[in-house]
Amino acid sequence: MDLTLPLWFEIGSLVALTLILVADLLIILKRPHIPSTRESTLWVVFYVTLALIFAGLMWLIAGGEYAGQFVAGWLTEYSLSIDNLFVFVLIMSQFAVPRRYQQEVLMVGIIIALILRGLFILAGAAIIENFSWVFYIFGAFLVWTAYRQAFPGADHDEDVKKENFVVRLVRRTVDISDHYDGAKIRTTVDGKRMFTPMIIVFVAIGVTDLIFAIDSIPAIFGITQSAFIVFTANIFALMGLRQLYFLLGDLLDRLRYLHYGIAFILAFIGVKLFLHAMHVNELPFINGGEPIDWAPEISTLMSLGVIVISMVVATGASLLASSRERRAAGQAEPADPADAASVVADEKGTPSTVEPPTPSERSDERP
Repeated sequence: MDLTLPLWFEIGSLVALTLILVADLLIILKRPHIPSTRESTLWVVFYVTLALIFAGLMWLIAGGEYAGQFVAGWLTEYSLSIDNLFVFVLIMSQFAVPRRYQQEVLMVGIIIALILRGLFILAGAAIIENFSWVFYIFGAFLVWTAYRQAFPGADHDEDVKKENFVVRLVRRTVDISDHYDGAKIRTTVDGKRMFTPMIIVFVAIGVTDLIFAIDSIPAIFGITQSAFIVFTANIFALMGLRQLYFLLGDLLDRLRYLHYGIAFILAFIGVKLFLHAMHVNELPFINGGEPIDWAPEISTLMSLGVIVISMVVATGASLLASSRERRAAGQAEPADPADAASVVADEKGTPSTVEPPTPSERSDERP
């Protein structure tokens, strides 16, 4: 179903969300610190509540179908974005980013990701509007991605040790110092102006998030074809991701079955996209170019239910299994978050996008 929200609501929403992001960034820049569990929890609750209020406004202004598609898209993006946290832990650890500056790194990386995702979403919306058969491709891609998510295999063992092309390009084209200079991206070394390792971390976070969007954005387009809903779902999911990074902390190692839940969601939406493609079929070599009437359309409510149940079951099973193993092993302390993230990334075949730093990059800050 093609949805069109009032223009004033779309513009007003984007302006308000931009102001919130700017205010959030200014707070971090003014007072860099390590957020406590309580602070992280309050921020996560704030952004979740804000998303639900936004859905409520959408319901009042345009109806339940709009609101339902936003909530389903937001939950899909939020659940898929948890994958990012495993890689964020690796990037922060391997580049030895001072913990008090990690909030700023995440925030800037998220802003970079939103800009890149916005371009991605506009391109996707234009393709969908003009080529309905692309749903066949999106559907097949998501089912294939779901399989790779659930059964990563061993073919990514080398990939997890490599930097992506963009990070390597930055290393080759700009001068980078061996030490951090607080949260600055530029510093002076022996009278020469150069970038600090912070620029590499910013690029790694932003580009890595965009790589994850290759899976998540087609998935949300499987729920709604509204570019506005897709983009706002991404904004709300990523706004809460930074606080979720600090809140989860050493809980990441317990979410061992999460990738199965995510894989099921991707497979479900892939099938939904394929059925939708059949329902609006225009390809001449399929059913003579006519829509396939018997192909069912999966409702937004059913999609929302599948997403919620999948994540609840995967999270619950993960925590239950972790609790049983800890009791059996008599472990009192949780595993190191970076080690846990590395193990999960290896199991899932998720590229870390960074190589282990040189000894000089291990310095936390410039003296």
